[in-house]
Amino acid sequence: MKKLISILFLAIIAVTVFSSCELGDDDNVNYHFELIPTESAVFPESFVLGQTYTIKVYYKRPTSCHFFEGFYYERDSNVRTIAVQTSVMHSDSCTELDEEPVEASFDFLPTSTGSYVFKFYQGKDQYGNNRFLEYEVPVVQQ
Repeated sequence: MKKLISILFLAIIAVTVFSSCELGDDDNVNYHFELIPTESAVFPESFVLGQTYTIKVYYKRPTSCHFFEGFYYERDSNVRTIAVQTSVMHSDSCTELDEEPVEASFDFLPTSTGSYVFKFYQGKDQYGNNRFLEYEVPVVQQ
């Protein structure tokens, strides 16, 4: 009896989940995601092991149709590769912007000693290779 009730319960959940998802066609997508260059970032001179820090990142919105979505964040040992991720609305009314850099931030908790290297995406060079703005911050124990 318990098995029957469990199976019935799971079937109801599955039907609810699948019926709440819209399976539309991709032709109606009116935006895409894009990584944009980082202008600069603000770090302390050093990190204290186990203490959380708010890292400020500055970037420029290329057009009025670029909207901040968060950060692309890749971790490899003590190297962090980071990029500002935006959604770009597909519209004929987009205008180019020449504004001051916008601030976004993320929290960072150092969990090991040594130094952390932060590599911020800055676009591509003339050969199509990724360019990065790098910061190295040592970790100290309190």
